[in-house]
Parts: sequence; C-alpha cells; structure tokens
Amino acid sequence: MITARTTTKQAATGALTGLALGDALGFPTEFDDVPSILAKCGPWRGMDLPRPAIVTDDTQMTLALARGIRTAMDRGVLAPLRLTRPVRDEFVDWYHSPENNRAPGNTCLVACRRLDSDRPWQDASQLGSKGCGANMRVAPVGLVPGLSEEQRAGAAQLQSALTHGHPTALAASDLTARAVYLLAQGTEPQALVGLLRSYAYDNRSRYHEKWLGDLWTRAQDPSARHFITRGWDECLAALDRLDAALRTPDPETDPCLLTGEGWIAEEALATGLLCFLLFPDEPVTALRRAACTSGDSDSIACLAGAFAGAHLGADAWPKEWAERIEYRSELLTLGALWDA
Repeated sequence: MITARTTTKQAATGALTGLALGDALGFPTEFDDVPSILAKCGPWRGMDLPRPAIVTDDTQMTLALARGIRTAMDRGVLAPLRLTRPVRDEFVDWYHSPENNRAPGNTCLVACRRLDSDRPWQDASQLGSKGCGANMRVAPVGLVPGLSEEQRAGAAQLQSALTHGHPTALAASDLTARAVYLLAQGTEPQALVGLLRSYAYDNRSRYHEKWLGDLWTRAQDPSARHFITRGWDECLAALDRLDAALRTPDPETDPCLLTGEGWIAEEALATGLLCFLLFPDEPVTALRRAACTSGDSDSIACLAGAFAGAHLGADAWPKEWAERIEYRSELLTLGALWDA
C-alpha cells in the first residue's frame, strides 16, 4: 500500500502550501452557490488565484497549531501536557490577533476566549460543535516525522478537543491527519479510502484518555466508549457516501451534492477527499473543483490542497501561485523543518 517514494518530494512543504492555496482560492467563493461562482469567476477549470492571495482563519489556525507542535517537540517527546500548553497559547494569541479578521467560526472564537483563562481546557471545549474548524487545521499532525500512531491520533484529537469537543470532530480530525500522513508516506490515492475505513473500524471504540482526560464526562454519554463511537460511526457513514460518489465519478457535478457541504467535520473530510481523488494527479484542478462548490469552499479546498500536496510534494504547485501566497515564509520554514 505504501510505495518506496523518495523523501525528496517535500511532502510537508507541498501539503502546507497546497492547504494555503486552496484556502485563498476558496475564500472569495465560500458563501456563494455554484451559479454565482461561475458568474463571478468564469468556468471553474480556469479559476485563478486571487490577487492578493489572502487566506482565512483556516491557514492561520493551521500555522498556530504547527507552531505549537514545534514548540512542544523542541522541549522533548510529544505528549499530552507538553502539547497542550503551547497549542493553547497559540490559539489564544490567534484569538487576540488583529489579523483574526477573516470570518472565523464562532466555535473557535468562543472556545479560544474560554481558553484565555486558568480553567481546564476541557471546560473551554465546545462539545456540541462538530464544525470543520478542527480538521481543516490538523494537517501538521500528519506531517511531523517520527510520531507513533498513538501520538499522531492523540495529538490530532487533542488539538480538535481544545475547541471542537464533539466526538465526530475528534474522529474526523484523526482521519484527516491519517490521510495526510498516508499520502506523505507514499500511499497511492486509490488505496486511501479503504485504508481510512480500516483505521476507523480499528479505532472505533478507543477513547484516548491519556490525551483527552475526562472530556467525555461533559457529554450525555453513558461511557467514554459510547462517546467516541458516535463520532467514528458518523465518519464511517461519510466514507460510505464518498465511496458511492467515487464509483460513478462526475467531475462536473458540485461535490457538495454528493458528500455534503463541508460545514461539519465529517463532510469537510469527505468532500475534500472527493475533490482530491477526482483529480489525484491534477492538483490545481482539484483545488479549482473544491473552490467551486456550494458549501464551505475555502475549508474544502484547503483540505484538498493538503491531500494533493502531501501526495505530490512541493512541485505540485505553480511557482507563480506559490510565490505570492500569504504567510509564504512561515509555510516554507515549517515545511522545510519537517521535510528535513
């Protein structure tokens, strides 16, 4: 399943750049239906990167998470307490930043305001929200080298739980990081959905108490296992819809009609994957398809870009686009750190 690709493809640089490019391409189309997007932008296969190439909170929070992970790993082996403090600090800094003016999601705003206190992070987590704000930023967890499966899964779910504590947000973040990791390691796209389904079944009843603490007790579930299983089952249902869409692929149909509009975590994962898997070797076309959708276009496109960049590497993206994306210097610095 995992091929012997060389490490020279720079998967981390490709994924982070692709995420930001998709975010910028989808930013102007996020709240429009497809006819409105076509009227504004022309045929979707010819969509150009806006000038200037401004990103949203999706990229900003991805970078916040990436900085938090880098700080944690500079201090030693990645572990729950070591990760929580720097990521929490980065999220609070983002909340107060004057650049936090890109229509951020309400869940992130409420949770980050509550994180700016001495209370346990579990008290800040929004357990009723499975918005896509957690899995659209999780790609760095799949790109950091040297993590065990337990570390990767725990970190993916913990970073989600700081803001989005719904079990489906946790499971979708875990699956998104897993997809990025597999693609960066050389998994062929046609094998990806099957591997994600197997991973979901294997982890369906596993609650990462070491990473999540007593988060589940704040929900109405009778047990931790019941809590987390709810999330995995919703993600498995989303993978079923993705499978159905891929059996009879139609690139001209709005992907949101097949796998969901992407405002919630499992739909963002499925629709981002659909856009990538429709065009696994045409990354720019995948981004354009993702940006020309009737749902949460910037988040769908940033996920499609992360998947495509992890698969194809830094050379996937047109030089002219990559050179003018906002936050380019930091994206390249983090990518180079993890590609090394």
